[in-house]
Amino acid sequence: MLTADQTRDKDRPLRETVRDAIRSRIFEGHYAPGTRLVERDLAAEFNVSRLPVREALRMLRQEGLIGDRGARGAEVSSLSAKEVEDLFDVRSSLEVLACRLAAARATPQDLRQLEGMLDDAERYLAKGSLIEAHRANNEFHDAITRIADNNFLRSALEPLQGRMHWLFRHATDLPELIQEHRDLYAAIASGDPDRAAARSASHINKYREQFPEDVHRTDLSQQRKTP
Repeated sequence: MLTADQTRDKDRPLRETVRDAIRSRIFEGHYAPGTRLVERDLAAEFNVSRLPVREALRMLRQEGLIGDRGARGAEVSSLSAKEVEDLFDVRSSLEVLACRLAAARATPQDLRQLEGMLDDAERYLAKGSLIEAHRANNEFHDAITRIADNNFLRSALEPLQGRMHWLFRHATDLPELIQEHRDLYAAIASGDPDRAAARSASHINKYREQFPEDVHRTDLSQQRKTP
């Protein structure tokens, strides 16, 4: 069921609220790769009609978080090692540009918000709240895209962000990831676009090497073949 805060948000279409709820459950592992998502069951679970659920699933398909599996209907997607590599190819162009623009355009308030997200991630990690720590790390990257203030870049990145957030949930060393984000923040806060771009490229390449191994080790690609 949707929370009271979610249902009280009258300024947002219900389909977006349902989409965010399903997306969070995918990121947090409640809906593992291969999980079948049935409109009727989700509507009952969230106490809404089937129409906003259908529209939410359509949006999640566009993000690549779910796919159609014929008679099985909608199913939570996984990423093969090849898909991870392809994703990083695109990310290495778009996100480096986002960091370059953010370094040139960030206001003092923007920088405070970025630093606050990193503080939140560390605080959640210290409490053992790993889901919230991952969420704060995701918000950090999303905020950089917003600060870059380029609508074409944002529209290109948005379909990838869901898959990147899902992927980074499998990061095995959260303290190291947060420190990587601290270094990226320092580069953006310096106001030097070249420094920010170089730091972003280094960050991306570090995890480009790590994640295909993680995908292979956890056998995520095989979950897609589940009958």
